[in-house]
Amino acid sequence: MGIRGACTLRKRQVLVFFVLLGLSWADTESTRYFVAEETEIGSFVTNLARDLGLEVEEMSSREARVVSDDNEKHLYLDLRTGDLLLNKKLDREELCGSTEPCVLHFQVVLENPLQFFRAELHVRDINDHSPTFLDKEILIKISESATIGSTFLIESAQDLDVGSNSLQNYTISPNSHFYIKIQDNEDGKIYPELVLDRALDHEEAPELTLTLTALDGGSPPRSGTTLVLIKVLDINDNAPEFVQSLYEVQVQEDTPIGSWIITISAKDLDTGNYGKIWYTFFHASEDIRKTFEINSISGEVNLRSHLDFEIIQSYSINIQATDGGGLSEKCTLLVKVLDINDNPPEITISSITNTIPENASETLVALFSVRDQDSGENGRILCSIQDDLPFILKPTFKNFFTLVSEKALDRESRAKYNITITVTDLGTPRLKTEYSITILISDVNDNAPAFTQVSYTLMVRENNQPALQIGSVSATDRDSGTNAQITYSLLPNQDTHLPLASLISINADNGQLFALRALDFEALQAFQFHVGATDQGSPALSSQALVRVVVLDDNDNSPFVLYPMQNASAPCTELVPRAAEQGYLVTKVVAVDGDSGQNAWLSYQLLKATEPGLFGVWAHNGEVRTARLLSERDAARHRLVVLVKDNGEPPLSASVTLHVLLVDGFSQPYLSLPEVAPERAQGDSLTVYLVIALASVSSLFLFSVLVFVAVRLCRRHRAAPLGVYSVPEGHFPGHLVDVSGTGTLSQSYQYEVCLMRGNGISEFSFLKPNIPNPEVHDIGRNVGEKENFANSFGFNGQ
Repeated sequence: MGIRGACTLRKRQVLVFFVLLGLSWADTESTRYFVAEETEIGSFVTNLARDLGLEVEEMSSREARVVSDDNEKHLYLDLRTGDLLLNKKLDREELCGSTEPCVLHFQVVLENPLQFFRAELHVRDINDHSPTFLDKEILIKISESATIGSTFLIESAQDLDVGSNSLQNYTISPNSHFYIKIQDNEDGKIYPELVLDRALDHEEAPELTLTLTALDGGSPPRSGTTLVLIKVLDINDNAPEFVQSLYEVQVQEDTPIGSWIITISAKDLDTGNYGKIWYTFFHASEDIRKTFEINSISGEVNLRSHLDFEIIQSYSINIQATDGGGLSEKCTLLVKVLDINDNPPEITISSITNTIPENASETLVALFSVRDQDSGENGRILCSIQDDLPFILKPTFKNFFTLVSEKALDRESRAKYNITITVTDLGTPRLKTEYSITILISDVNDNAPAFTQVSYTLMVRENNQPALQIGSVSATDRDSGTNAQITYSLLPNQDTHLPLASLISINADNGQLFALRALDFEALQAFQFHVGATDQGSPALSSQALVRVVVLDDNDNSPFVLYPMQNASAPCTELVPRAAEQGYLVTKVVAVDGDSGQNAWLSYQLLKATEPGLFGVWAHNGEVRTARLLSERDAARHRLVVLVKDNGEPPLSASVTLHVLLVDGFSQPYLSLPEVAPERAQGDSLTVYLVIALASVSSLFLFSVLVFVAVRLCRRHRAAPLGVYSVPEGHFPGHLVDVSGTGTLSQSYQYEVCLMRGNGISEFSFLKPNIPNPEVHDIGRNVGEKENFANSFGFNGQ
């Protein structure tokens, strides 16, 4: 059955019209192949590769397949050889019935590019069916008054074969009254007629039994027989007459079984038994007898089984009316079956791809065909998919469609699509068929790893254990599978002076960072480097992040005393006049701490003293001052131990020993300089003192050279007898007065007065800073032993 149709795509919907002719780009001429019915499965039909002019490898790569119009897999294509083989035994009578020739239409479909080839398989008939009579016994009533040469219709035999294998002849068993005459019907079939050859005599033979044989034209021929029972009747000179010779009726295919179709009526002018009429089907096929039945008395025709427009569209039924005298007449009943929309559209999937890569565009997802066995509007089809999908339907050849991706997809946005192909007819009510396809989007490596932070700041306390985990970095990859497997690494550092490989290591699997050795805040307070994250895709993608490591300080450095220096061979002695007032600045302890923050905050305290209560140490700046007025009863020599302690946890400390020597003889005017209130002194900043101390140490180094030269000169003068030494009276020169406002000599320097040997006139010979030096202290001790140096280092003018 050919159905004309067309497909129109509007708003992603495709309207399909079945057409008798193929599309313009498909082969318009069909190749014909022939095969005998009942041929064994796997039998060779043809070599399609040779017929199509293709190589076997090309047919395999283009996924060649055979698609039949009736969606039955009658044939099988061997892609290894290109041979077209039978997939099942073919029964011509089942496939085509009485239609001749029996043609099965199919298409050869090739992909990449998509191409169709039309072909026909002609199924040749073999003589595999014998003629059969539907009735085992045929009853014929003949009046004895029948004249010689009268003909009587006999029910014909049925033979499913066609052509020369169909029914060809009838014979009847030898008798003296009848012979068989063959008549041709309008449909090309033959039927037998019984011809009276000799007059009948009811009294002589009321009944005759004959054997009717039907023969086909096969080789060897097949035959079938039935009994013909002839009843000789009395004279009946009027045959039944139908009101009309042709009856037509239209019946919908969904008419219930048992429904009344039509009533056939005939009249007979005879009376009595000769006027009674019996109705029967005449020359009716098996399909007609299964589908309809007739009441032999009333002539009502009823439906016996369901009608199906898609199988048979009309029935032509011969009805015979026979009276009691054996006379008969016939008419024809034409039953036309009306189609209703009782068949939903059908979808046949030829090929399908369930997984497509995300970066591929216009990829073939599925190739399928649609059809509807109904006719007219009931057979017109609308094909569509959802509107919100990146896929489209394209009509190809005849009733074939392709489902393709409209553009490149993104697996990270959507990894799976559920596509529902909906095929709807235009009948009333509309019927539809849905076919769901699940498409998985395979991943390609199109996303680089991304760190959770652009930069990381890690805090680690110094003196850590080697191989300590100090933190971690983390990156994610939107891809999947191996494309999302991330490997972490340290990137080459631009600072070539930083031995990054010996400081830090990273776990390539999870991004954990480890310190390979103990860190020292005093050597390295902070450093930074880059880490990389690389996926396992092909090609591999990577990204990087900045990691800054801040080393936190521990209190691991004790305070270091800069002044007075503790590595001198002789202790440093501070000179204090006995006339000094309370709060007199004796000296200042200067210390530093290699730590930072509160670990470097220093405090000072007097740990030990020869005479407690005489001296005090300011806690914040390390200044050593007199706590009260000095008296004659105070010892001349004092030893002070000052403790310098930081503010760390636990605190670390260092101590320094000071030697203080009380001296007399300085005139009060020269010693009394403007004082500074203790509150002002305590208000000096610790930072200022540290800067002064560092500057003082640098200055002391320069002055030490001068001291060394002075000591050498003094030793030369001691080679002669010592003279009388005196201290000049009057004020010190202005340039020797401390201008810092502390009221004493500078806290960083002390001055020794070296008196010139001579006539008793005293003057300053040399002025230098007092830096701890063994030789200098030795000189002081030697001078102290002289008899004329009275009152324990006191100076007088006598």
